Amino acid sequence: MDTKPQTQLKELPIEPRGLLWQENFIDPDHEQHLITIFKELQWPDRSGRLSVHYGYTFDYKTFGVDPEVPYKEFPDWLKPLIPTTESRPPDQVCLQYYPPGAGIPPHVDAHKFDQLYALSLGAPVLMQLRKGDQITNIDLSPGSLMQFTGDARLHWSHGIKKRKTDVLADGTVRPRADRWSLTYRWLREEECECGSVETCNVAQQRNGVEKEHRLIKELAAKKAAENSST
Repeated sequence: MDTKPQTQLKELPIEPRGLLWQENFIDPDHEQHLITIFKELQWPDRSGRLSVHYGYTFDYKTFGVDPEVPYKEFPDWLKPLIPTTESRPPDQVCLQYYPPGAGIPPHVDAHKFDQLYALSLGAPVLMQLRKGDQITNIDLSPGSLMQFTGDARLHWSHGIKKRKTDVLADGTVRPRADRWSLTYRWLREEECECGSVETCNVAQQRNGVEKEHRLIKELAAKKAAENSST
């Protein structure tokens, strides 16, 4: 079993506030060992972004966990990668594979989850964070660990655009390559009280909003319209 990396996150001095970052959470040798394991896993038989779930299975209809799917124990390779900053293991871990050109629609993870971490492996990629007209791009480097807290966690969407290249801040055009990510989620022990009807599934339900994550759907529709006009 691999040595457990120590979690030493520091807040990035940018907007949104609450983005905690650790460069080189795992070293390149450990990363390559993990990628070898990933390539041997049984993945869904389809194209585009692919997902494998551990712990409780993520439910894409409710944006929570699916109680009907049996709990899947964490494999040995995953256990050392659990952030040491938390007092208990995550309830849900999602391993995702992004081939070149794949992305994920902008979204705010459901507030029924509390802590949220993401570990990047393989090729780097630009992630876009957005709140209204405010936009921040984060270059997710291989081996880096990021935690979403505060405003970044609750009120800013994050997503990866579907494209085969990224344009960096200095104008460099960087081709995309195979990338993997691990997303760690902890269920809240108590309901979220932030009260945001735009981004909080709890507030939406209390205000009679039938469909969770209205913001996700609106942003996805807006993005689709932008793509169709270009």
